[in-house]
Amino acid sequence: MKGYHDIKNLRFYGEHILLTIDGQEKKFRIKEISPALEKASQHERNVYEISPSGYGIHWPLIDEDISIDGLLGLVHSRESKRKSA
Repeated sequence: MKGYHDIKNLRFYGEHILLTIDGQEKKFRIKEISPALEKASQHERNVYEISPSGYGIHWPLIDEDISIDGLLGLVHSRESKRKSA
């Protein structure tokens, strides 16, 4: 299975989510990425699963999924998928 991203150190600080993606510390405003996470309790936020491939993060208690590419603003074209297949 192809690994997409190496995700580590996910934590919440104030109104931000902080995590390490591919060795780089990233900080995102919760309000800008997920209304469900913004409204969630600290306990609901702290129960998450990182996909084994590093594709995304899932919060089962609030049924929320966020892709890492989406967080980073990465867009993949069909052409690039065909060439790499």
